[in-house]
Amino acid sequence: MTDDTLHRYRESIDNIDASLIYMLAERFKITQKVGRYKADTGLDAADPVREARQIARLRHLAREAKLDPEFSEKFLRFIIDEVIRHHQAQGAAAR
Repeated sequence: MTDDTLHRYRESIDNIDASLIYMLAERFKITQKVGRYKADTGLDAADPVREARQIARLRHLAREAKLDPEFSEKFLRFIIDEVIRHHQAQGAAAR
């Protein structure tokens, strides 16, 4: 590979990374609203049934996309755990 080729690959990776960050930021803006709603209505911070459905759904999407389903589950689990932590904090603040 020439330096120009490597540079173009890395620019693409950088653009994808930036997109991921902005997508995660948008996702967390919505989950914060969900957390406030749950706190206001007395719902539990965690929803194990939905989490299981989401993990199964994203594992399926990962297989379709030729991405390791184990990796996708670990990635999603990390995000879910962080969202639950935020929801618990919102619930505690609402009490």
